Amino acid sequence: MTIKGIDCAIPLTTDKAKKIAEAGMKFACRYLVPTNMAWKRLTRAEAELITAAGMKVVSVFQRGTNDAKGGAANGTRDGRAAYQEAKLIMQPEGTAIYFAVDYDAQPADYNAIEAYLRAAAKELPGYLVGVYGSYAVIEEMAKRDACQRFWQTYAWSKGRLSKAANIYQYRNGQTLAGHTVDFNDGLGNEGWWDTNPPIVDNTRKSVRIEVTLPVKGYVVGGVSYLPVRALAEAVGASVEWVADTKQVQVNGKDVTETIEAGIAYAPARELAAALGLSVDWIEESKTVKFT
Repeated sequence: MTIKGIDCAIPLTTDKAKKIAEAGMKFACRYLVPTNMAWKRLTRAEAELITAAGMKVVSVFQRGTNDAKGGAANGTRDGRAAYQEAKLIMQPEGTAIYFAVDYDAQPADYNAIEAYLRAAAKELPGYLVGVYGSYAVIEEMAKRDACQRFWQTYAWSKGRLSKAANIYQYRNGQTLAGHTVDFNDGLGNEGWWDTNPPIVDNTRKSVRIEVTLPVKGYVVGGVSYLPVRALAEAVGASVEWVADTKQVQVNGKDVTETIEAGIAYAPARELAAALGLSVDWIEESKTVKFT
């Protein structure tokens, strides 16, 4: 299923972002560029109003149309600039920054474009690097594994759509909500982001840990006894001998110990209570289970 979105050079206002979202657009591609290109520069405030309108943000870096022809030197320069801007607007790591190859690149340019993308990636730890370009550029950079995300334009593509494309720009120079935009389809794994705080899952989850103790326990009269120190240390609990009371404590709680061959043992249920766990006896396997 495709998801509709736009890209635009001129920054969006709150009103325009709202109207564009109301028209069914789910994402806006905007320019992550230095301050000397302020006329099209994405800011944190704009990212927030795009998010507030209910859309995602896609970041793209572009100075001119063919900077990628400059190879690794330009890639290093642009990667550093993109990283600085991404951090400034608090773009989350793990999301994408696309670099534009905005011309009809030819096979003779492919090595330089690859070098450009790889050099940019070295300057962008934590971020995914993408390329914007024609069908031929997308196909070739995907084949070379030069980056991780792909935004194809219909321009110079002769009606073809790469299977590698994550975004497809299919119509340029349109007007929507009084704003000049290009129309795009999101095709999956676009690498977009928003300014909403990350969702933290605070639900308690069970974790299964199997521990083989260096000292075996034993069963007497239907009561399982386990080595106190070996078990406590295996689960990161504290164990202490209190000389005044001649009592073993686990996590500060007294347990009834029995000394065998210089090793302190205690009933499994007392140890479980001291550790804040429940305990079950598994008859089939003759094992004690703590949860």
